Amino acid sequence: MAELVFFSGTMDCGKSTLALQMDHNHRARGRGGVRFSRDDRAGESRISSRLGLQKDAVEVEDSTDFWEEVMRRRTQGQRVDYLICDEAQFYSPEQVEQLAKVVDEIDVDVFAFGISADFRTRLFPGSQRLIELADRVQVLQVEALCWCGRRATHNARTVDGVMVTEGAQVVVGDVDMAPDPLASARSGHVPVVGYETLCRRHYMRRVTGHGAHLMAEQDQLLPFEVDACLWQGANGGGTGPGTD
Repeated sequence: MAELVFFSGTMDCGKSTLALQMDHNHRARGRGGVRFSRDDRAGESRISSRLGLQKDAVEVEDSTDFWEEVMRRRTQGQRVDYLICDEAQFYSPEQVEQLAKVVDEIDVDVFAFGISADFRTRLFPGSQRLIELADRVQVLQVEALCWCGRRATHNARTVDGVMVTEGAQVVVGDVDMAPDPLASARSGHVPVVGYETLCRRHYMRRVTGHGAHLMAEQDQLLPFEVDACLWQGANGGGTGPGTD
């Protein structure tokens, strides 16, 4: 029987790579499918992986109705056995309900891929509805890593390299985006919005890899010593409580 499956994880854990691989595997077995995405890093109507893989896709808009999309294709004689739905965190709850209807009423598999929580650690509305309705929620086994080497569990947004916890929920950006001093100099100031995956410890402390390395360079410390540096700085240079 058809299923609605939500593959979830942080940024940089291979969601789009898996989406493209699953699409390839199903097509190789003679199944017909449709790829959907929204606000992909490569631009409109694309599914792109950080490994360099890209495929065309149908861009999901606010007005997109998945039930109508599938029925229109089937009416035209196109075979639709499954849907690949990338960047599903950006879908509306109503669109997720349409996906569930496609699974239940016409036996089409739906494989959705997305981030569960935003940079404020709050669930995206689309992801929340997927968790509520999916037959299975599968956390991806490829673990993204924090700059400290621990498993990354949180998505942090940075503006000019500094972590922020307020702002619009959806701002398109990517990991490994660093400020460009030359661009800022030419235009006065162009804030660069980027994202970084962090472990819970460094998310709560608001210590990004960019900030940690700056502090390490200033104090001639290695990155794994930055936590002790932060503690001493907060206590006027005194001795911290030891390692945790």
